Amino acid sequence: MPPQLLPASAAAFAPRASSVNVVLGSKVEPWLTQTLKRINKVKRPLNSVPQHHRCLTETLSSPNAIWTLTSLMLPKAPESELRQDSDPLVEALFNYQLIHIEAYIVHVDMVLRNEVAYKLTPDSIEALIDYHKDIYCVDAKADSYDWPEKEQHAKKLHDDFVQAINKFVYRTHVSALEGLEEEGAGELLNGKSEEVKNNIMGLLNKPLLPPPPKIVDVVRQPPLLPSSPAGANIWSQSTPSPGIPAPVDSWRILPSSPGVASTSVDSTGPIWANMSMQEVQLPSPTPSFTQPYSSAGMYYSAPMVTSPIPALPLPSMLAPHCGVNVGYGGFGWDRYQEYTTTM
Repeated sequence: MPPQLLPASAAAFAPRASSVNVVLGSKVEPWLTQTLKRINKVKRPLNSVPQHHRCLTETLSSPNAIWTLTSLMLPKAPESELRQDSDPLVEALFNYQLIHIEAYIVHVDMVLRNEVAYKLTPDSIEALIDYHKDIYCVDAKADSYDWPEKEQHAKKLHDDFVQAINKFVYRTHVSALEGLEEEGAGELLNGKSEEVKNNIMGLLNKPLLPPPPKIVDVVRQPPLLPSSPAGANIWSQSTPSPGIPAPVDSWRILPSSPGVASTSVDSTGPIWANMSMQEVQLPSPTPSFTQPYSSAGMYYSAPMVTSPIPALPLPSMLAPHCGVNVGYGGFGWDRYQEYTTTM
Protein backbone atom coordinates (compact mmCIF):
# COMPACT_ATOMS: atom_id res chain seq x y z
CA MET A 1 0.00 0.00 0.00
CA PRO A 2 1.40 3.45 -0.88
CA PRO A 3 2.33 5.63 2.10
CA GLN A 4 -0.24 8.10 3.37
CA LEU A 5 1.43 11.43 2.68
CA LEU A 6 -0.11 14.47 4.37
CA PRO A 7 1.24 18.01 4.64
CA ALA A 8 2.28 19.59 7.93
CA SER A 9 -0.97 21.56 8.04
CA ALA A 10 -2.85 18.29 8.68
CA ALA A 11 -1.07 17.68 11.99
CA ALA A 12 -2.80 18.25 15.33
CA PHE A 13 -3.04 21.89 16.48
CA ALA A 14 -1.43 23.04 13.22
CA PRO A 15 -2.83 26.25 11.67
CA ARG A 16 -4.32 26.32 8.22
CA ALA A 17 -1.75 26.69 5.46
CA SER A 18 -1.95 29.48 2.94
CA SER A 19 -1.90 26.99 0.06
CA VAL A 20 -3.43 23.55 -0.37
CA ASN A 21 -1.20 20.67 -1.37
CA VAL A 22 -2.49 19.44 -4.78
CA VAL A 23 -0.96 16.57 -6.78
CA LEU A 24 -2.32 15.85 -10.28
CA GLY A 25 -1.39 13.11 -12.68
CA SER A 26 -0.22 13.40 -16.26
CA LYS A 27 -3.83 13.32 -17.44
CA VAL A 28 -6.76 15.24 -16.00
CA GLU A 29 -10.15 13.53 -15.60
CA PRO A 30 -12.98 15.13 -17.64
CA TRP A 31 -15.24 15.50 -14.56
CA LEU A 32 -12.64 17.71 -12.87
CA THR A 33 -12.48 19.99 -15.89
CA GLN A 34 -16.26 20.35 -15.92
CA THR A 35 -16.36 21.06 -12.15
CA LEU A 36 -13.73 23.82 -12.39
CA LYS A 37 -15.54 25.45 -15.30
CA ARG A 38 -18.81 25.34 -13.37
CA ILE A 39 -17.59 27.06 -10.21
CA ASN A 40 -15.49 29.80 -11.82
CA LYS A 41 -17.38 32.94 -12.75
CA VAL A 42 -14.46 34.19 -14.77
CA LYS A 43 -13.62 31.95 -17.66
CA ARG A 44 -10.09 30.55 -17.29
CA PRO A 45 -8.15 28.43 -19.77
CA LEU A 46 -8.07 24.75 -18.75
CA ASN A 47 -6.15 23.15 -21.59
CA SER A 48 -3.23 21.57 -19.71
CA VAL A 49 -2.35 19.91 -16.41
CA PRO A 50 -0.53 23.00 -15.00
CA GLN A 51 -3.60 25.16 -15.72
CA HIS A 52 -5.83 22.70 -13.87
CA HIS A 53 -3.36 22.57 -10.99
CA ARG A 54 -3.22 26.37 -10.65
CA CYS A 55 -6.98 26.80 -10.82
CA LEU A 56 -7.74 24.03 -8.28
CA THR A 57 -5.04 25.20 -5.85
CA GLU A 58 -6.24 28.80 -5.85
CA THR A 59 -9.86 27.78 -5.43
CA LEU A 60 -9.26 25.45 -2.45
CA SER A 61 -6.84 27.87 -0.76
CA SER A 62 -9.45 30.62 -0.51
CA PRO A 63 -10.45 31.60 3.07
CA ASN A 64 -14.07 30.95 2.10
CA ALA A 65 -13.33 27.40 0.96
CA ILE A 66 -15.11 25.83 3.94
CA TRP A 67 -16.90 22.51 3.58
CA THR A 68 -19.82 21.25 5.66
CA LEU A 69 -19.02 17.63 6.41
CA THR A 70 -22.00 16.75 8.61
CA SER A 71 -24.39 18.07 11.30
CA LEU A 72 -24.84 16.71 14.85
CA MET A 73 -27.92 17.00 17.07
CA LEU A 74 -26.55 17.26 20.62
CA PRO A 75 -28.12 18.18 23.99
CA LYS A 76 -27.68 21.72 25.26
CA ALA A 77 -27.21 20.78 28.93
CA PRO A 78 -26.59 17.73 31.13
CA GLU A 79 -29.44 15.27 31.45
CA SER A 80 -30.35 16.44 34.95
CA GLU A 81 -30.93 20.00 33.65
CA LEU A 82 -32.98 19.18 30.56
CA ARG A 83 -36.52 20.50 30.36
CA GLN A 84 -39.35 18.00 30.76
CA ASP A 85 -42.42 18.61 28.64
CA SER A 86 -45.35 16.57 27.39
CA ASP A 87 -44.79 17.89 23.88
CA PRO A 88 -41.76 16.21 22.23
CA LEU A 89 -41.34 19.14 19.88
CA VAL A 90 -40.96 21.56 22.80
CA GLU A 91 -38.39 19.29 24.41
CA ALA A 92 -36.43 19.12 21.15
CA LEU A 93 -36.44 22.89 20.71
CA PHE A 94 -35.34 23.70 24.25
CA ASN A 95 -33.02 20.77 24.97
CA TYR A 96 -31.11 20.12 21.75
CA GLN A 97 -28.84 22.06 19.44
CA LEU A 98 -27.59 21.49 15.91
CA ILE A 99 -23.84 21.75 15.45
CA HIS A 100 -22.51 21.95 11.90
CA ILE A 101 -19.13 20.23 11.50
CA GLU A 102 -17.07 22.28 9.07
CA ALA A 103 -13.67 21.57 7.56
CA TYR A 104 -11.23 22.72 4.93
CA ILE A 105 -9.21 20.71 2.43
CA VAL A 106 -5.52 20.21 3.23
CA HIS A 107 -4.50 17.64 0.63
CA VAL A 108 -5.57 16.42 -2.83
CA ASP A 109 -3.85 13.37 -4.32
CA MET A 110 -4.79 12.12 -7.79
CA VAL A 111 -1.66 9.99 -8.33
CA LEU A 112 -1.02 7.54 -5.47
CA ARG A 113 -4.22 7.18 -3.46
CA ASN A 114 -6.85 9.23 -5.34
CA GLU A 115 -8.06 10.84 -2.13
CA VAL A 116 -8.87 14.22 -0.64
CA ALA A 117 -8.21 15.00 3.04
CA TYR A 118 -10.25 17.36 5.27
CA LYS A 119 -9.31 18.89 8.60
CA LEU A 120 -11.89 20.40 11.02
CA THR A 121 -12.02 24.15 11.45
CA PRO A 122 -11.04 25.68 14.84
CA ASP A 123 -14.66 26.71 15.49
CA SER A 124 -15.95 23.16 15.01
CA ILE A 125 -13.18 21.74 17.20
CA GLU A 126 -13.95 24.26 19.97
CA ALA A 127 -17.69 23.51 19.88
CA LEU A 128 -17.09 19.78 20.20
CA ILE A 129 -14.60 20.25 23.05
CA ASP A 130 -17.05 22.43 25.00
CA TYR A 131 -19.84 19.90 24.58
CA HIS A 132 -17.62 17.04 25.70
CA LYS A 133 -16.41 18.87 28.81
CA ASP A 134 -19.61 20.58 30.02
CA ILE A 135 -22.23 18.00 29.05
CA TYR A 136 -20.88 14.59 28.13
CA CYS A 137 -18.36 14.24 30.97
CA VAL A 138 -20.93 15.50 33.50
CA ASP A 139 -23.44 12.86 32.39
CA ALA A 140 -20.75 10.17 32.34
CA LYS A 141 -19.75 10.90 35.95
CA ALA A 142 -23.39 10.97 37.06
CA ASP A 143 -24.14 7.60 35.42
CA SER A 144 -21.17 5.77 37.01
CA TYR A 145 -20.56 4.80 40.62
CA ASP A 146 -17.95 6.50 42.75
CA TRP A 147 -14.44 5.10 43.08
CA PRO A 148 -11.10 6.61 44.07
CA GLU A 149 -9.50 8.84 41.43
CA LYS A 150 -12.77 9.14 39.53
CA GLU A 151 -12.17 12.84 38.82
CA GLN A 152 -8.69 12.08 37.46
CA HIS A 153 -10.13 9.48 35.09
CA ALA A 154 -12.78 11.93 33.86
CA LYS A 155 -10.12 14.57 33.25
CA LYS A 156 -7.99 12.08 31.34
CA LEU A 157 -11.03 11.07 29.25
CA HIS A 158 -11.54 14.72 28.25
CA ASP A 159 -7.84 15.27 27.53
CA ASP A 160 -7.79 12.22 25.28
CA PHE A 161 -10.77 13.59 23.36
CA VAL A 162 -9.05 16.97 22.87
CA GLN A 163 -6.06 15.21 21.36
CA ALA A 164 -8.19 12.93 19.17
CA ILE A 165 -10.44 15.65 17.75
CA ASN A 166 -7.44 17.81 16.88
CA LYS A 167 -5.81 14.89 15.09
CA PHE A 168 -8.99 13.98 13.23
CA VAL A 169 -8.55 14.04 9.46
CA TYR A 170 -11.26 12.71 7.19
CA ARG A 171 -10.15 11.05 3.95
CA THR A 172 -12.40 10.18 1.05
CA HIS A 173 -12.20 9.57 -2.68
CA VAL A 174 -11.34 12.50 -4.95
CA SER A 175 -14.78 12.18 -6.53
CA ALA A 176 -16.00 14.20 -3.50
CA LEU A 177 -14.71 17.30 -5.35
CA GLU A 178 -17.78 17.04 -7.55
CA GLY A 179 -19.60 18.72 -4.65
CA LEU A 180 -17.39 21.78 -5.01
CA GLU A 181 -19.21 25.14 -5.15
CA GLU A 182 -18.22 28.73 -5.77
CA GLU A 183 -15.21 30.13 -3.86
CA GLY A 184 -14.13 26.58 -2.98
CA ALA A 185 -16.93 25.77 -0.53
CA GLY A 186 -18.89 22.54 -0.75
CA GLU A 187 -20.49 19.61 1.02
CA LEU A 188 -20.09 15.87 0.94
CA LEU A 189 -22.30 13.81 -1.37
CA ASN A 190 -23.28 10.16 -1.74
CA GLY A 191 -23.87 9.57 2.00
CA LYS A 192 -20.35 10.48 3.04
CA SER A 193 -21.67 12.90 5.67
CA GLU A 194 -23.15 9.96 7.60
CA GLU A 195 -19.72 8.35 7.66
CA VAL A 196 -18.20 11.51 9.14
CA LYS A 197 -20.97 11.66 11.74
CA ASN A 198 -20.28 8.08 12.88
CA ASN A 199 -16.55 8.76 13.13
CA ILE A 200 -16.99 11.87 15.28
CA MET A 201 -19.63 10.28 17.52
CA GLY A 202 -17.24 7.41 18.09
CA LEU A 203 -14.71 9.88 19.48
CA LEU A 204 -17.34 11.65 21.59
CA ASN A 205 -18.93 8.59 23.20
CA LYS A 206 -15.88 6.97 24.76
CA PRO A 207 -17.11 5.49 28.09
CA LEU A 208 -15.83 6.47 31.52
CA LEU A 209 -14.68 3.18 33.04
CA PRO A 210 -13.05 2.45 36.40
CA PRO A 211 -9.61 0.85 36.36
CA PRO A 212 -9.57 -2.96 36.29
CA PRO A 213 -8.98 -4.67 39.64
CA LYS A 214 -5.40 -5.44 40.51
CA ILE A 215 -4.42 -9.10 40.42
CA VAL A 216 -2.46 -10.15 43.50
CA ASP A 217 -0.24 -13.18 43.12
CA VAL A 218 -0.55 -15.50 46.13
CA VAL A 219 2.54 -17.60 46.76
CA ARG A 220 1.54 -21.01 48.10
CA GLN A 221 3.79 -23.67 49.59
CA PRO A 222 3.76 -26.99 47.74
CA PRO A 223 1.55 -29.55 49.53
CA LEU A 224 3.24 -32.28 51.54
CA LEU A 225 2.47 -35.94 51.05
CA PRO A 226 0.25 -37.45 53.80
CA SER A 227 2.93 -39.98 54.80
CA SER A 228 5.76 -37.42 54.89
CA PRO A 229 6.53 -35.47 58.09
CA ALA A 230 6.68 -31.69 57.93
CA GLY A 231 9.97 -30.46 56.55
CA ALA A 232 11.09 -33.89 55.37
CA ASN A 233 12.46 -34.59 51.93
CA ILE A 234 10.64 -37.47 50.32
CA TRP A 235 13.58 -38.22 48.05
CA SER A 236 15.99 -38.79 50.93
CA GLN A 237 14.48 -42.18 51.83
CA SER A 238 17.05 -44.03 49.77
CA THR A 239 19.55 -43.48 52.60
CA PRO A 240 18.47 -44.95 55.96
CA SER A 241 18.27 -42.36 58.69
CA PRO A 242 20.11 -42.89 61.98
CA GLY A 243 16.82 -43.32 63.87
CA ILE A 244 15.62 -46.22 61.68
CA PRO A 245 17.56 -49.51 61.83
CA ALA A 246 18.85 -50.85 58.57
CA PRO A 247 17.05 -53.87 57.09
CA VAL A 248 18.38 -57.18 58.34
CA ASP A 249 18.62 -60.19 56.06
CA SER A 250 16.55 -62.98 57.47
CA TRP A 251 19.08 -65.67 56.59
CA ARG A 252 21.57 -64.24 59.08
CA ILE A 253 19.34 -65.22 62.06
CA LEU A 254 18.60 -68.87 62.83
CA PRO A 255 15.27 -69.61 64.48
CA SER A 256 15.41 -70.94 68.02
CA SER A 257 13.71 -74.10 69.24
CA PRO A 258 12.46 -74.64 72.78
CA GLY A 259 13.54 -78.29 72.69
CA VAL A 260 17.22 -77.61 72.12
CA ALA A 261 19.63 -75.94 74.50
CA SER A 262 21.08 -72.67 73.36
CA THR A 263 24.70 -71.70 73.27
CA SER A 264 26.53 -68.42 73.13
CA VAL A 265 29.56 -67.08 71.35
CA ASP A 266 31.58 -67.66 74.51
CA SER A 267 31.56 -71.43 73.96
CA THR A 268 34.96 -72.76 73.08
CA GLY A 269 33.99 -76.02 71.45
CA PRO A 270 34.08 -76.19 67.63
CA ILE A 271 30.56 -77.47 67.28
CA TRP A 272 30.35 -76.54 63.60
CA ALA A 273 33.69 -77.89 62.50
CA ASN A 274 32.59 -81.49 61.75
CA MET A 275 29.04 -80.91 60.55
CA SER A 276 28.09 -81.44 56.92
CA MET A 277 25.64 -79.35 54.91
CA GLN A 278 23.23 -82.30 54.60
CA GLU A 279 22.68 -82.33 58.35
CA VAL A 280 22.01 -78.62 58.73
CA GLN A 281 18.76 -77.22 57.44
CA LEU A 282 18.42 -73.50 56.90
CA PRO A 283 15.05 -71.75 56.91
CA SER A 284 13.80 -70.14 53.78
CA PRO A 285 14.44 -66.39 53.58
CA THR A 286 11.47 -64.25 54.44
CA PRO A 287 10.44 -61.33 52.24
CA SER A 288 12.45 -58.18 52.71
CA PHE A 289 11.04 -55.42 54.87
CA THR A 290 9.24 -52.78 52.83
CA GLN A 291 8.45 -49.28 53.90
CA PRO A 292 5.79 -47.23 52.10
CA TYR A 293 6.50 -43.60 51.39
CA SER A 294 3.26 -42.60 49.72
CA SER A 295 -0.44 -43.23 50.02
CA ALA A 296 -0.78 -43.51 46.27
CA GLY A 297 0.09 -47.20 46.11
CA MET A 298 3.80 -46.74 45.34
CA TYR A 299 6.26 -48.37 47.76
CA TYR A 300 9.96 -48.33 48.29
CA SER A 301 11.63 -51.70 48.84
CA ALA A 302 15.06 -52.46 50.22
CA PRO A 303 17.60 -53.32 47.52
CA MET A 304 17.86 -57.01 46.74
CA VAL A 305 20.87 -58.93 47.97
CA THR A 306 23.36 -59.38 45.18
CA SER A 307 26.25 -60.94 47.14
CA PRO A 308 26.35 -64.79 47.31
CA ILE A 309 25.00 -66.41 50.46
CA PRO A 310 27.79 -68.12 52.42
CA ALA A 311 27.54 -71.84 52.94
CA LEU A 312 27.20 -71.61 56.70
CA PRO A 313 27.35 -68.73 59.20
CA LEU A 314 30.08 -68.85 61.85
CA PRO A 315 29.18 -68.90 65.53
CA SER A 316 30.78 -65.47 66.01
CA MET A 317 28.14 -63.94 63.74
CA LEU A 318 25.34 -64.95 66.07
CA ALA A 319 24.00 -62.42 68.57
CA PRO A 320 24.57 -63.25 72.25
CA HIS A 321 20.85 -63.50 72.93
CA CYS A 322 20.11 -65.85 70.06
CA GLY A 323 20.11 -69.58 70.63
CA VAL A 324 21.37 -72.17 68.17
CA ASN A 325 19.11 -75.02 67.29
CA VAL A 326 21.21 -78.14 66.73
CA GLY A 327 18.54 -80.67 67.49
CA TYR A 328 17.66 -81.48 63.95
CA GLY A 329 18.29 -85.02 62.86
CA GLY A 330 18.58 -86.48 66.44
CA PHE A 331 21.78 -84.65 67.35
CA GLY A 332 22.14 -83.33 70.96
CA TRP A 333 24.76 -82.25 73.48
CA ASP A 334 24.77 -85.59 75.28
CA ARG A 335 25.94 -87.41 72.14
CA TYR A 336 28.48 -84.82 71.00
CA GLN A 337 31.53 -86.92 72.08
CA GLU A 338 30.04 -90.00 70.49
CA TYR A 339 29.49 -88.23 67.27
CA THR A 340 33.00 -86.85 67.13
CA THR A 341 34.49 -90.28 67.82
CA THR A 342 32.52 -91.79 64.99
CA MET A 343 33.68 -89.07 62.61
